[in-house]
Amino acid sequence: MTQPQGTDLAEHLALLRRRKLLFSGCLLLGVMTSGALCYLLPPQYTATTQVLVAPTGVQEQNNQVTPRQRESLNLDTEAQIAQSAVVRSKAAQATGSTTIAPPAITVPPNSAVLSIAVTTGDPAAAAAQSKAYADAYLANRTETAEAELAARLKTLYAKLKQVNSSLGDVVEDIEKLTKGSAERTIATHRQNVLSRQAASLTAKYDSLKTVAVTPGTVISQAVPPAEPSSPSIPMLLGTGLMAGLLAGVGTAYLRDRLDTRLRTAADVERLTGLPVLADFTGDVDLHDLTSSLVASCPDQRLLVRAVPNRPHEPLPVELALLDGSDVRDLSRADAAILLITLRQATSQQVAAAVRHLQRHRVSVVGVVAHGASPAQVDSAPKALETVPIPVVPDSP
Repeated sequence: MTQPQGTDLAEHLALLRRRKLLFSGCLLLGVMTSGALCYLLPPQYTATTQVLVAPTGVQEQNNQVTPRQRESLNLDTEAQIAQSAVVRSKAAQATGSTTIAPPAITVPPNSAVLSIAVTTGDPAAAAAQSKAYADAYLANRTETAEAELAARLKTLYAKLKQVNSSLGDVVEDIEKLTKGSAERTIATHRQNVLSRQAASLTAKYDSLKTVAVTPGTVISQAVPPAEPSSPSIPMLLGTGLMAGLLAGVGTAYLRDRLDTRLRTAADVERLTGLPVLADFTGDVDLHDLTSSLVASCPDQRLLVRAVPNRPHEPLPVELALLDGSDVRDLSRADAAILLITLRQATSQQVAAAVRHLQRHRVSVVGVVAHGASPAQVDSAPKALETVPIPVVPDSP
């Protein structure tokens, strides 16, 4: 006998109604916890500086321009540089502080803009640190570009100097060679090649000498925020409400699945699947009870089995001829009813009693439930003794 697994919405709602105290407690706990966090968490302020990144004029990591990527600059790489340790050290020096909050770098889609946001407990400090990060990033970008430009100029100058020296040596050799000779022809060809190399290197050198390094500009200065960015009261309350809701539902389902105690007649039918013929926790119509038993078991001997089973305790009701006191009752019984004491019996005990009766080929026709209070137990026999159930006597 297993607990039915309902998938209908009404069954889930019924489960929550049964565990409404547990569900409401978890929900209230989640809301109260989020409210406490709103009160205890210190306010945080976020200031943002926007930087328009421009090509520096020297070779950089570029993206292929496509309909999805309209900027040639690799802004993902620049975002990592903006939050690197070098830039952070420069920003700390600019603010005169040994500790500085880490920035949050974002890149708007299809743009060459870096949004540098800093969150601290002081709005003025947040704005100052965000501006310091932007200035440090641009300064580092300028230094990197100028260093690369200087290295390229130095390399070009060394190559140009080498080509000019070789060209001078070739010119001197040509004057010493005989006109029309093969050696002079080769030397003349080499002179032309070196002349073209020198002209190309000179053009590149002059072009780099005129390059103006443009790292970018600040297009939006950070200002001290007037309102804190966190904690967000709606977000915390919504999170607490959702967490409490999920915890309440999960706890209610777990508690309902693990709790097998039968507290009401509805629990008996829900957890055991047996029909409840009468419920003595409230008003009961004895005429209807007698009619139901007779209709359920016409011309049959009924056995009453108490759950939980107390062999030395007399049954609180006289519903049948057989009460289990005689060892032959199981063999003589045609059918059985279970007398369940609510708030004491469990579904496992009912299942064990049903299995025991079925092994002796005695079918269970239903359940009679009664409360565990002494007043209800004492009043039950007096009410039922006046309405006997017809029973067929033993055959000779």
